Amino acid sequence: MRDYDEVTAFLGDWGPFQRLIFFLLSASIIPNGFNGMSIVFLAGTPEHRCLIPDTVNLTSAWRNHSIPLETKDGRQVPQSCRRYRLDTIANFSALGLEPGVDVDLTELEKESCLDGWEYDRDVFLATIVTEWDLVCKDDWKAPLTTSLFFVGVLMGSFISGQLSDRFGRKNVLFLTMGMQTGFSFLQVFSVNFEMFTVLFVLVGMGQISNYVAAFVLGTEILSKSIRIIFATLGVCIFYALGFMVLPLFAYFIRDWRMLLLALTVPGVLCGALWWFIPESPRWLISQGRIKEAEVIIRKAAKTNGILAPSTIFDQSELQNLNSEKPPSHHIYDLIRTRNIRTITIMSIILWLTISVGYFGLSLDTPNLHGNVYMNCFLLAAVEVPAYVVAWILLQHLPRRYSIAAALFLGGSVLLFIQLVPSELFYLSTALVMVGKFGITSAYSMVYVYTAELYPTVVRNMGVGVSSTASRLGSILSPYFVYLGAYDRFLPYILMGSLTILTAILTLFFPESFGVPLPDTIDQMLRVKGIKQWYTQSQTRTLKDGEESPKVLKSTAL
Repeated sequence: MRDYDEVTAFLGDWGPFQRLIFFLLSASIIPNGFNGMSIVFLAGTPEHRCLIPDTVNLTSAWRNHSIPLETKDGRQVPQSCRRYRLDTIANFSALGLEPGVDVDLTELEKESCLDGWEYDRDVFLATIVTEWDLVCKDDWKAPLTTSLFFVGVLMGSFISGQLSDRFGRKNVLFLTMGMQTGFSFLQVFSVNFEMFTVLFVLVGMGQISNYVAAFVLGTEILSKSIRIIFATLGVCIFYALGFMVLPLFAYFIRDWRMLLLALTVPGVLCGALWWFIPESPRWLISQGRIKEAEVIIRKAAKTNGILAPSTIFDQSELQNLNSEKPPSHHIYDLIRTRNIRTITIMSIILWLTISVGYFGLSLDTPNLHGNVYMNCFLLAAVEVPAYVVAWILLQHLPRRYSIAAALFLGGSVLLFIQLVPSELFYLSTALVMVGKFGITSAYSMVYVYTAELYPTVVRNMGVGVSSTASRLGSILSPYFVYLGAYDRFLPYILMGSLTILTAILTLFFPESFGVPLPDTIDQMLRVKGIKQWYTQSQTRTLKDGEESPKVLKSTAL
């Protein structure tokens, strides 16, 4: 019996129809790039210090010395969350005493910013931080907003596949695109931090569901030879293009509400793609809607200038296809044997760590030296060559060595940043870019690698569990960045150390390059070192007579 790819082989691999689907689906990912990272500018925290009301009668000298100083990056700067007691310095001002001359400032009592804060408007005109004063004792709220966005991404990743299987790829794609755009638009009218955050969770749910639906739709419509390029270069590079557009928008629009409004426009324009992107013929066939699938395929043949055969789908083949039900498997199968359990645990660690590094470096943009808009653009632009290099490595080199090398590169340069003198901040920024390059390359390769490790019967579950670990990593990443408020190098030390340890762990994975995909759990490649353990264990049990040959056979390679 022929499969779907054989039936539709007459369409060719890269005709006008396939090119249209490739680029339109990839283009639908662009809004995901800037919606996912927009929080970098929406929740940007500018330099700030306690507000000194004009009603307080202070001389210019006392007003200039009303904020205590602290050492930060080798220079004296005003503290952000404390000031000298106003009633005390007002009395000194009235008596004509001079700060630092008649009064020792180090002995003065301090108080919190009881009258609010004043913010530096040079970089950000208005953000959710400046509007709702998410600083000092409330500075935890900004990273919480980002984490809850990724919680929405986690929830969306759970439900998107089920919705897509039930209601169709195209319907879910455009529904979730509308969800992402619509709730982003409603965020513009947020009246408080809580409203903004709840809507941001819903944006995250729509964003990942849109991505997954577009990814699945593309892989089901495109041929085998184009499918890998679409998965590794198409959607990834267009996501990076969206990320690159974000700082351009933010540079010219410094108010967070207007910026968010501008970012919803491309999502609205993507609605026009409805008339150009078809439903997945594979999904239609699975639902018994054969005639609709044939209409789409005949239109594709016409677009490619090819004459379709009079009969595309043989009814007897379709009946046989629908009658074949693969044996059911459960998530327990991912931990049923020692080998697959080890691979699952190692994959969870790998995905979680890579996600922490990728999103941590992306969200840490405002803390880099130099122009925040240029730094954000460079961090996005470096992803393009990273995806290209990853694709080349996947074509020619072993998987685990490629991923380990990328992680070693990313982790080592992050650890080296703390050794760079403070005046060489351009070198520090360059090292961050190199670190992002390495981690992004590993991130794009790990999708293919994980899919090759798991057997067909549990492949979707294996990749799904690993992807869930990635979402958990993204939820944690804002708090790695948050640690930079206490020590500028601490986020890089933690991310660099975890990345290098994960690179070492990757070397113990089995190698899948050039190996046929496993179909059953028994066909899975062994984790390095497990084979020897099994051999020794089997030898002991044979000597002791504790196990039958039948049991030993089930654990053999």
